[in-house]
Amino acid sequence: MKAPWLLLALPALACERNPENSATCGFTFIAAAGIVLQSLQDINRLVASPPPELPEVLPARVVGYGTERTMVARGPDGLVLGYQGQGFPAVPGFGLMLVDDSSEVVRGVLIYEAEPPQGYPRLGSITGASSTLPLHGARVHWPSVTAPRCPLFGRLPPDTSSR
Repeated sequence: MKAPWLLLALPALACERNPENSATCGFTFIAAAGIVLQSLQDINRLVASPPPELPEVLPARVVGYGTERTMVARGPDGLVLGYQGQGFPAVPGFGLMLVDDSSEVVRGVLIYEAEPPQGYPRLGSITGASSTLPLHGARVHWPSVTAPRCPLFGRLPPDTSSR
């Protein structure tokens, strides 16, 4: 009779190892996404042009989903990002590249399933399995939107594109 209780404990232990699976971190992520949207009201926080130095891969997450890989390239119309995960929204939606306001380092991309902001500088586009969305950028106070126990972007999943 003790074995069924052990099976119930295994998913709980798995959630403890990956903060993206915990309810507490889920609420934290939703709150952070709201804080980021609220910061867009200050036009001084908008990023007008793509940062000169970007890694080839950035973490990204659709609000309400986990961290996924996003490939980064430059095209004639700005950045071209390729999202490699689940939950990518159909139109409407938009991507928001988050830049740490203290270091100017790009931390990742949040993807929203909402109408894109009008009149904001466009950095390029982000494409998922079902659509291509506009990409904007914002400077954020990084400690306000992430926490050590619940980082906004978790570890990137392994690259499976070469398999």
